Amino acid sequence: MRKIPLAVKLLFTAYMAVFTTVYWYLYGPTNFLYLCNVALFLTLIGMWTEKSLPMSMAALGITVPSLVWIVDFASHFNGAPLIGMTSYMFDESGTDFLRSLGLFHFWLPPLVIWLVIRLGYDSRAAVGWIATAWVFLVVCYLWTPASAVEAIDPKKPSNINLAFGLTGRQTRMPGIAWLGLLMLLQALAVAVPMHCFLRRFAGPASIPRSGLRPRPRSSRSEPVRQTA
Repeated sequence: MRKIPLAVKLLFTAYMAVFTTVYWYLYGPTNFLYLCNVALFLTLIGMWTEKSLPMSMAALGITVPSLVWIVDFASHFNGAPLIGMTSYMFDESGTDFLRSLGLFHFWLPPLVIWLVIRLGYDSRAAVGWIATAWVFLVVCYLWTPASAVEAIDPKKPSNINLAFGLTGRQTRMPGIAWLGLLMLLQALAVAVPMHCFLRRFAGPASIPRSGLRPRPRSSRSEPVRQTA
């Protein structure tokens, strides 16, 4: 029996088709290193496979950062940016259509939480998301630019996932210490709170066991050896 309505799958897939095409064309493949975009693709995989693990990872990874994003968006909208992570939404060079694609931070968290409740929560998602986030943070730190000034193409993404600081390369601590702090926050501030929340309010997912089955015991009774 289908657990996720087909209409939801088709609508989300249509959104992802447009989102991926537009963002790849404008910003290139490195744009998909953002952890929020990773959560989008995990949601897409979870929808069509109806597997709880990718959906649970998406719920862990997107909810807390989206709450921060929404607060920063609201503060920026009222003329007092909090940390500046939503400044791109107020770039006058962008179109309303492009901005609308970035509004998924409002609707994706409730969507994935609803889907996790339908599929059940896979507790392996905590380790899965933390490992995934750490890999992406290290990749961004080692191989992506810290700011538009350092980038070959200033229009392409830089300081992806805040790997270098809140507004570019920070100088208050060594870069590797900042990276370590981000990795710690991904575990303690992003994954753990949602892990506890979903374990409390979503039922456990049914995790398939290994296909190996124990060999059935023979119904015959072994002959008893006679001893002299």
